[in-house]
Amino acid sequence: MATCSQCEGIEQQFGPKKAEKELRRFRRRGPIPSTRKLIDDLRAFGITNASLLDIGGGVGAIHHALLDAGATSAIHVDASAEYIKVSRAEVANRHHDDRVRFIHADFVHAASELPRADIVTLDRVICCYPDMEELTGSAADKTGRLLGAVYPRDTWWVQIGVRWSNLLSRIRRSEFRAYVHSPAAIDGVLRQHGLVRIKRHRTIAWEIVIYARNSR
Repeated sequence: MATCSQCEGIEQQFGPKKAEKELRRFRRRGPIPSTRKLIDDLRAFGITNASLLDIGGGVGAIHHALLDAGATSAIHVDASAEYIKVSRAEVANRHHDDRVRFIHADFVHAASELPRADIVTLDRVICCYPDMEELTGSAADKTGRLLGAVYPRDTWWVQIGVRWSNLLSRIRRSEFRAYVHSPAAIDGVLRQHGLVRIKRHRTIAWEIVIYARNSR
């Protein structure tokens, strides 16, 4: 589970300035490329009338896009109060007020109280959590049909970038830390919880994956 210090670090790392800046960018240019690819892949597998659980939803790029494309409802769980604040503003702007439920919490701690969803997403969230097994296992257990995730590739250049980022966090006296969890280990946890990978893309820094519930 995320420690109290890590939760405090998330609040610091994803504070009002960053949240507002990301919302402005999203309104001007839409989702960033890795998020856009995840959205496109989910839509390709069908999201009409689907429920969504968006873990670490940020400014809400995924649930805004999927609700516009035919999903019926979304739950947005985030450890950052500021991201929830700006996403609420965009929900009102898009008239999705009655279709999105917001929960300010560590998802792992809140998971037992949440319903299963047709689609679960973790967009650049696994890299913010120290206990990968608990996070991904809990997310898989909430997945009715599809799980989509974006997380860092385990390469030397990504490792260097994350170490540099964590050094800056220490200098700033922030408790936030980023993590490069093994993609093979992530895959293993999701398979243990009954999911199989059906799509994968790689960019220089990110892996973008879609998993489906194994019906066998």
